[in-house]
Amino acid sequence: MKSVKTASPVRVSLTELVALRTGPAVGAGSRTPARAALSGGHRSRFRGRGMEFAEVRAYQPGDDVRSIDWRVTARRGKVHTKLFHEERERPVLFALDYRRPMFFATRGCFKAVMASQLAAILAWGALARGDRVGGFLFSEEERTELRPQGGHRGVLRLLRAMVADPAWQRPSHQPFQPRQRLAETVQRLLRVVRPGSQVHLFSDFNQWDDKVEKHLAGLARQAEVTLYFLYDPLEAELPRGGNYRLSDGERDLTIVTDRPRVRQEYQRHFAVLRQRIEAFCAGYRMRFVMAATDCEPHQALLAKGGDHARR
Repeated sequence: MKSVKTASPVRVSLTELVALRTGPAVGAGSRTPARAALSGGHRSRFRGRGMEFAEVRAYQPGDDVRSIDWRVTARRGKVHTKLFHEERERPVLFALDYRRPMFFATRGCFKAVMASQLAAILAWGALARGDRVGGFLFSEEERTELRPQGGHRGVLRLLRAMVADPAWQRPSHQPFQPRQRLAETVQRLLRVVRPGSQVHLFSDFNQWDDKVEKHLAGLARQAEVTLYFLYDPLEAELPRGGNYRLSDGERDLTIVTDRPRVRQEYQRHFAVLRQRIEAFCAGYRMRFVMAATDCEPHQALLAKGGDHARR
């Protein structure tokens, strides 16, 4: 099944994000199968009243009389009670980078658009598993925090917040002014994530540094984390042969791409960042997913390359 094509490569709409509910990748991003349609797909370590049968044992004082297994009691001549694995809804938090570098592409759609599509697909998958969905949207303009909420209401609240974020309304050709550094944002994310949560972080990881790694390492110790590395093909490799003029809104730069040394150094710079992030994820047992702006979001989630799954 093909993913829904966005009507605009530079914006998202609620209609398009809702339409991403169907597709082969819905439910990707978690290796835990759903165990209960209503009460959540993540089994707790303790036992109580729940949706999944665990075992039958001899009745003990304090056991719920409603759980007595009368067939086993009659067969063994001694009162036995049923025990159940208690099911819990897992909080799933979607952290989206809407800073200015994410609003860039030379092919396909903006990195911010791709990130929004991926988050929508995964949010619908979380709903199918019975999880609670929350959001953490950050940009130069503001930060939006949505506490995890269950049901369709939780997913739709996230999608509406994504579409309404003021980052989509900022003037074009405005230079990137990193007033809110990535490390500071990840530090705040660490404070709001509850232990046992699942966290999906979408970014091009502009400003990745030692402080970012320190805060993400802390996050990995209390949550299951997946990093989605969004990039444009031009950021990975220069086009062949020619002079290309670039601008950040204030300054102009001309790149001559027919020089082998320039091309190699440019590719090396991107490769070093990718390898550093990938190695970091492997060291802390995070999942690492790369998604180019010209790929299909469903295909990006189903790809196995660069995926360091928790074991």
